[in-house]
Amino acid sequence: MPDAAIVVLAGTESPSDLGRVVNGLQTGQEFVAAGDNVEIIFDGAGTQWIPELEDESHDYHSLYAELTEHMSACHYCANAYEVANPVEESPAELLDEHEGHPSIRSLVTDGYEIITY
Repeated sequence: MPDAAIVVLAGTESPSDLGRVVNGLQTGQEFVAAGDNVEIIFDGAGTQWIPELEDESHDYHSLYAELTEHMSACHYCANAYEVANPVEESPAELLDEHEGHPSIRSLVTDGYEIITY
């Protein structure tokens, strides 16, 4: 079984950003369905998606909700993009492993393939 870390960096400013986050979530869904280990990390501007997708009226809320146990977010970036409070209220774990950010290196050393969106 492959292990995958899906890192969502896309912001919320354009339709192409929505496409990227949806593709990332669908990729995560595919890994979960196959029984693989998957981590979905919202980093950088991607942290802005958590409050958007937490809204039950969002078109992709159900896809997001299906995967919340696999999600985390960058602590530093959630603060920098002013979404720390809604992220803290979400199921996503805030990661502060390397100078306030998630440790991508630790995922690589644990054998995870890194996929970015």
